[in-house]
Amino acid sequence: MIQSETLELLEWHRLCQHLATFAATKLGATAARHLKIPDSQTQSELLLEQTKEIYQLETRLTTGLSFEGIQDIGDSLERAERSGVLAGEELLAIATTLAGARNLRRVIDNQEDLPILTELVADLRTYPELEQEIHRCIDERAQVTDRASQKLGEIRTDLRRVRSQITQKLQNILQAKSGAVQEQLITQRGDRFVIPVKAPQKDAIPGIVHDTSTSGATLYVEPNSVVPLGNQLRQIIRREQAEEEAVRRALTELVAAVKPDLERLLAIATTLDLATARSRYSFWLGANPPRFIQREEREMITLRNLRHPLLVWQQQHEQGQPVVPVDLLISPQIRVVTITGPNTGGKTVTLKTLGLAALMAKVGLFVPAREPVEIPWFDKVLADIGDEQSLQQSLSTFSGHIRRISRILEALGNGEAEEQETRVISPSLSTQHSALSTQHSALVLLDEVGAGTDPVEGSALAIALLQYLANHSQLTIATTHFGELKALKYEDDRFENASVEFDESTLSPTYRLLWGIPGRSNALTIALRLGLKPEVVQQAKTQVGEATDEVNQVIAGLEAQRRRQETKAAEAQVLLQQAERLYKEVSAKAASLEERESSLRASQEVAVQQAIAQAKGEIAQVIRRLQKGTPTAQEAQQATNALNQIGQQYQPVTPAKPKVGFMPKVGDRIRVPKLGQIAEVIAAPDQDGELSVRFGLMKMTVKLEDVESLDGQKAEPIVKPKPAPAAVTPPPQNVPEIRTSQNTIDLRGKRVADAEYILDKAISEATGPIWIIHGYGTGKLRQGVHAFLQQHSRVNNYEPAEQADGGSGVTVVHIK
Repeated sequence: MIQSETLELLEWHRLCQHLATFAATKLGATAARHLKIPDSQTQSELLLEQTKEIYQLETRLTTGLSFEGIQDIGDSLERAERSGVLAGEELLAIATTLAGARNLRRVIDNQEDLPILTELVADLRTYPELEQEIHRCIDERAQVTDRASQKLGEIRTDLRRVRSQITQKLQNILQAKSGAVQEQLITQRGDRFVIPVKAPQKDAIPGIVHDTSTSGATLYVEPNSVVPLGNQLRQIIRREQAEEEAVRRALTELVAAVKPDLERLLAIATTLDLATARSRYSFWLGANPPRFIQREEREMITLRNLRHPLLVWQQQHEQGQPVVPVDLLISPQIRVVTITGPNTGGKTVTLKTLGLAALMAKVGLFVPAREPVEIPWFDKVLADIGDEQSLQQSLSTFSGHIRRISRILEALGNGEAEEQETRVISPSLSTQHSALSTQHSALVLLDEVGAGTDPVEGSALAIALLQYLANHSQLTIATTHFGELKALKYEDDRFENASVEFDESTLSPTYRLLWGIPGRSNALTIALRLGLKPEVVQQAKTQVGEATDEVNQVIAGLEAQRRRQETKAAEAQVLLQQAERLYKEVSAKAASLEERESSLRASQEVAVQQAIAQAKGEIAQVIRRLQKGTPTAQEAQQATNALNQIGQQYQPVTPAKPKVGFMPKVGDRIRVPKLGQIAEVIAAPDQDGELSVRFGLMKMTVKLEDVESLDGQKAEPIVKPKPAPAAVTPPPQNVPEIRTSQNTIDLRGKRVADAEYILDKAISEATGPIWIIHGYGTGKLRQGVHAFLQQHSRVNNYEPAEQADGGSGVTVVHIK
């Protein structure tokens, strides 16, 4: 009884109604409105997996999972089993349901990573042959078709012939007796064809009167000459009806033969529709999948930004107030949480929100909270919320609470009895259940515990009740106004305090839940601000006592400190997000630089290989020249010079080895042994080996040989460069300018920036004139080359090449 009472108090039926609006079929909506709560954690986890897979499947599909054609055929199946004859509409509904279920199975089978749904539809039998037979015999208007049987086809042929004869005879009578008829019309009364005859001239067309108009001026007469054909038509219609019933009976027997499989199909389709409704409702709520935790393994209940689902619906569909979320972070050792604070502050809403969250997780719904959502699987959710006064039963508020709490304790006792019975039957499980010997896996929600009676006795009763629940239930959340309950936290580490925040400046609650801080009384402050005489409020304060006022001041200080910590935490979170973003940017740039470095290294290796290949080719040319004819000493010397030149061109320059020694730099800390001081270098050594140092506030100049590094290394002396001897200008020689592959640079197709780099390198290494091929084109490359040559320090002059060497498409550069 208490279970159903709890569902009513938490307004579970309203949530089920909301869930039903997301169902696609009548069966799914009915199942959602009468949602069954699982009895085991395994069932809940299976339902959650179904919801997750549907959620995943619908994100892949463009139009979502379709349940088109699936109808509630349960009553039809029952009647078919009892030898009833199904109507055409019922048979057509069975056919469309088979087609819709087949489409569902096809969609699921075509997807990967859906093990639960794939297993669910694995045994689904859709009987395509039955569907085809129904469509062959029943048309889209749910009528039996002519092709259903040969006999029916023949009957309907006779039916059309007789109707044609009747119509022809009546047309002839209408033309012959046009003055006696009301209008040129053939109509029916029942299954008899009649014509409208004027009442005064009824004898002009003898026959049977089947009906009369309201005014009596018109008689609907079946002429005597048509009566035999009408009788014949009636007999044919009866034969047609009998044959149609035979066809439908045969189809009904086919349906009855596979009734168990069709019921299984209907159950699977309903399960899929219900899972789809859970997925779509969870998506609409912005909810996240919960994970069931084991508090015995020191796991914490984590429900951040938890929102009441019914209030979310009210906000979206009924223009309600914005929903203020609550944070529920409950340590594993906590068994009882007492929530204090002013009325209308959100204490009861917090209780209902947690209760609904626990139930939603049990039935496979996502919980409207921020990830991660971690909550225990409660086998019972028991609540005492609201006022249970009853004039008929003579129950006061206190009596109503006690009656309901008694039922809660009785339910906990029954659960413990079941567990003790399990341990007796299976002693091997005793160690496994030792932790549960005194605690039942239940969530208990108590609103205004101990209220409605004398405050002293009510407070004592509330303390005893919460201590009992701490021993016998996994988690209890209780709201109260009793100050004595706030002290339980400091006597028993299984208790925790929380309070709802109240804004004194606006005299309104903020609906935020504060943890670790008990609520303080705001009654006197509110009364003063609402206009109660100050002397009355002051007298009330003296009655309360200074101790209570001091406690309220301490609580107010704690609340202010908590707000400051929350502000700092928010600022720290912003800084953390900025640091994470900068870290990602730096990591991306580092990866880009590494990629660029590897690319440059690869291009350098390619260039080295090309240079080696070119050098080998030129050496081979020298060798071939020597092999032609008898080599002379002069030719051998020329070959030797050519090889030396090739070696100098392609051999990499060996970098100079760094000199070993210590050389102070600006900012270095050094030791001055003569002074016994450690100083900082503020000016680097000059050519005379003197440097400026500072120790403390004193600056001075010391010799390089008078200092050493902190690890005792002596400074390297500075060697003054010797004056270079006067350069001897060699006598000019008439050296012919010969163009070779070494002194020719091809820049065609390159950009000016790339060409400048190549030219600078070639000019710095050149010992004679060089030929630059830049081509004609638009002239931009030639202009860029000439501009670069004009400002280069080693270029003496440049000019266009001879016509035989390329003319104005080639420039000859003379080096200084």
